[in-house]
Amino acid sequence: MYRPQEDSHLLAGALDRAAAPPGAKVLDFCTGTGFIAVSAAMSGAGSVTALDIAPRAVLAARLNARSRKLPIRVVRGGLDEAGRHGPFDVVLSNPPYVPHDADSGDARWDAGADGRAVLDPLCAGLPNLLSPGGFALVVHSEFSGVDETLVRLRDGGLKASVVARRRIPFGPVMRSRAGYLRTRYELPAGVDTEEVVVIRADRTHCP
Repeated sequence: MYRPQEDSHLLAGALDRAAAPPGAKVLDFCTGTGFIAVSAAMSGAGSVTALDIAPRAVLAARLNARSRKLPIRVVRGGLDEAGRHGPFDVVLSNPPYVPHDADSGDARWDAGADGRAVLDPLCAGLPNLLSPGGFALVVHSEFSGVDETLVRLRDGGLKASVVARRRIPFGPVMRSRAGYLRTRYELPAGVDTEEVVVIRADRTHCP
């Protein structure tokens, strides 16, 4: 567990600019400390559900919501659990996305060898998680395949585009896996930054 990094702040900024409708039903998937869930609740969401598979994250998110007296429902679970609480007007996610080798996995940040172990199921599940007219905002690294995310979302019938991007220094998880990243992506020595993007996916209204 670590405090929110620049990817979370980029996602929060995208949410501010997205102008979600007042009273929106919001899901924060892979909530971590609950930073994004709190941001959504404070921006006028009607209800916020925050999900994470990690018990420590669930506890931290509950404490953060309680300390701010925000009525955020924090639940332990994954996509199946999210489906039981949906559909949602807005889905927000800063999922695990850092690629890693087979020996360095940590369930809290386990994104697989290509960084897509959580991203791919999320892309597949979003069409059913979103209400007609709803949208999702998902943040991840360039190393996790931005074009792949766009293709998968569009193949699912969603309108998808990059709405924010920022080049940032490696965060704690990236730094811990820098050796693997340099080998997999043939990064030159001394490269310690990544481009992080926020992708928006819209489900159009039913005809």
